[in-house]
Amino acid sequence: MGMVTRYFLLGVLAILTACQTTPVDARCVVLLHGLARTENSFALMEAALEAEGYRVVRPGYPSTEAPVQELMRETIPDAVASCGTDKVDFVTHSMGGILVRSWVAEVGNARVGRVVMLAPPNQGSEVVDTLGYIAAFDWINGPAGAQMGTGTEGLPRRLPPVTFPAGIIAGSQSLNPYFSTILPGQDDGKVSVASTRVQGMTDHLVLPVTHTFMMNNPRVIAQTMAFLNRGRFERNMTWIDGVLDTLQCEDGACLPGADEAD
Repeated sequence: MGMVTRYFLLGVLAILTACQTTPVDARCVVLLHGLARTENSFALMEAALEAEGYRVVRPGYPSTEAPVQELMRETIPDAVASCGTDKVDFVTHSMGGILVRSWVAEVGNARVGRVVMLAPPNQGSEVVDTLGYIAAFDWINGPAGAQMGTGTEGLPRRLPPVTFPAGIIAGSQSLNPYFSTILPGQDDGKVSVASTRVQGMTDHLVLPVTHTFMMNNPRVIAQTMAFLNRGRFERNMTWIDGVLDTLQCEDGACLPGADEAD
């Protein structure tokens, strides 16, 4: 099935879900984008989560203009306050996961529910180690990007283990052959699979997706909702299984035309 067909079907199913889903006990999810991206990168994820019954807060932040600690303090407290719930779930992409870990290291995990991290550089990225000295690279990625190295001076390795339910989805496909020669083992073109792991994580899943656009992949969206709902990934779930599961529509019985004879 082509990607256009997949996204079209996902959109149709999301509309159906919005018409008949049951609210998820007023739970709120904060979506945090990655380095050099905007909050618009999470638009499809937001639509799917809202269709599932979640309240969603999708803040933007100037990811290339300040260090992680400054970005975290200016973004996360306001986003959590906007939720208005005792516990807040998070879905993060790339450096967004490092913002959450930095925030928890500073204020504790009392407000944190479940967290899904998409391609987080939890051990840093060798791309930063190799290219960080180049002026153009530093100009594009800014102070926060410079903190994403793998050494002991890099921020990710100085953060403590996670102390909240964390599900991590890593990508294993790359659109950047050069970066992949720098990264060890499987990678998504920006971060190695090995680097996404972190001590204390609850679950870890590798999917055949690339770094930059993985949050729009139907399988990633389905697995994200699985972890937020049940605290674990569903390894036998296909992308269509996951969306149909949110509809309480086993085997597609609720879809238009499903009761017609073959």
